Amino acid sequence: MKSEAKRIMVDMSATLIHHGHIRILKAAKKLGTVIVALTMDNEIIAKKGYEPELNFAERSEILEAIKYVDEVVPSPWLLDEAFLSLHKIDLLVHGHDNTNLIIPERLLVLPRTKGVSSNILRSRVLKTVAEFIALREEKI
Repeated sequence: MKSEAKRIMVDMSATLIHHGHIRILKAAKKLGTVIVALTMDNEIIAKKGYEPELNFAERSEILEAIKYVDEVVPSPWLLDEAFLSLHKIDLLVHGHDNTNLIIPERLLVLPRTKGVSSNILRSRVLKTVAEFIALREEKI
């Protein structure tokens, strides 16, 4: 009798999706069926203090198109045992900055991808825009 695949949850905001997100999803997929707990817009606004560049529906659509993702569910900022049980999750996979209230037996902490985050990408974009505006003003 074939055993059922484990249900693996990866929680993320994915405001600007990058290769670090892909790497953690790829690692999670090796463990079983991947369910992304995607932070809702109102939670991002409350916790990070800004409206995400992509709204929940847009972020969800992108994640659902990634071959390592089997399902996307809306989530609060922090996950707890009840949330995992509601979605029949065997294991939560998260980066080393995990603050979710999950027992160690249901948690796998992986290293984050160095040198990339949505905040780093956001800063790069803002710097590029500022430089572009400065160049345009010099030409005027």
